[in-house]
Amino acid sequence: MKNLNKFIESAGIATDAIWSAKLRSLMTVLGNIVAVTSIIAVVSLIQGLNASVKTAILNQAGADSFNIEQYPITRSDEEFDKVRNNPRMTLADVRAIRRNSELAGSVMADAGANGRVTYRDKSIDQTRVQGVSEDYVNFSSFDAERGRLISPTEVQTSRPVVVLGWSTADRLFGNDLDPLDKIIQIEGVHFRVVGVSTKKGGFLGTSLDSFAVIPLGAYVKLFGARPSLSLLVKPVTPALLPIAMDDATVALRVSRHLKGSQVNNFGLVTSDTVLALYHQATTGIFAVLVGVVALSLVVGGIVIMNIMLMVVSERTREIGLRKALGARKTDIMAQMLTESVVLSIFGGIIGTILGAIIALAISSVTPVPAAIEPWSVVLGIGITALVGLFFGLYPALRAARLDPIEALRRE
Repeated sequence: MKNLNKFIESAGIATDAIWSAKLRSLMTVLGNIVAVTSIIAVVSLIQGLNASVKTAILNQAGADSFNIEQYPITRSDEEFDKVRNNPRMTLADVRAIRRNSELAGSVMADAGANGRVTYRDKSIDQTRVQGVSEDYVNFSSFDAERGRLISPTEVQTSRPVVVLGWSTADRLFGNDLDPLDKIIQIEGVHFRVVGVSTKKGGFLGTSLDSFAVIPLGAYVKLFGARPSLSLLVKPVTPALLPIAMDDATVALRVSRHLKGSQVNNFGLVTSDTVLALYHQATTGIFAVLVGVVALSLVVGGIVIMNIMLMVVSERTREIGLRKALGARKTDIMAQMLTESVVLSIFGGIIGTILGAIIALAISSVTPVPAAIEPWSVVLGIGITALVGLFFGLYPALRAARLDPIEALRRE
């Protein structure tokens, strides 16, 4: 309790000193303000972007399934040249996985293209039209907030029915009309609306709700008999995802008559794979940002140290008087360190407020989302406290070593 009272008293003296020299204090902690503003603003935007990317990926693929594509993920033109001649994914591949993989609970094929969707005098160009096979109802990325999903029987018989994305339904029908059982046109062909999907939101200004889901057979009639298919496989249980991927790989290799020495002529992708690539791509950016922030903190710390040395020089007589009245070296050091830390935290608080304002402002005028995390606020202020403690140590030691007699002689 005694130590706490001493700290509170020292903090009060430090606050009075800061308030009595407002402009000097502000200029002293300018480096800290810039650093913490950068930390809060950048971390908030990064966290918001990460959450948005993760949500978008999981909405498209789901965490409990994996995609099989014509091409694996490539990072350069040279890598893509090696897989350029991979054969298209076909319904024969779907049948091969169903037949030879016991761990594949559901296997769906889908294809997508942009098309015109029309209802009466309202028309939407470049709407994502997605054709799906009957197993699509078993995947969590497909749902119906209103109405229902297309039944497997309707998919198998290529019935002209459609499930609209929330945004597509809203733009075509607004709030006044019920979309269910209305007849719309997709590329000039009539389809009956049987459901409207739950609102998924957007990603970097692009709506995730602007789509129309139709049976794969109906899709083929609209966009051609040889669509570029993508397969989505859901294991019988999520825990078996890695084993199911190996099982599906073997099934496709056998179906495609690949020899042991030949590489896969298809690619497997999970949501974790895409997220890992995203984090790998942004690691370098984050490292540069950390370096810039660290440099700002070092510059701010050096400024604080120089100002504290000047404070020690200005208050030499005061320090000498305190030592003559019985103050110990540790008391003098504690006072100087407290002033340095309080001054640094003062800059951290201002930087936190400015960083939050900047992040929210950027989020409001751009598609980049922001998420202000409590840990980033604690981190920013905590780092400034450590900077004040570290760079205030040398001035505090100089103050503690002053000879009281010599100090009292100074004017």
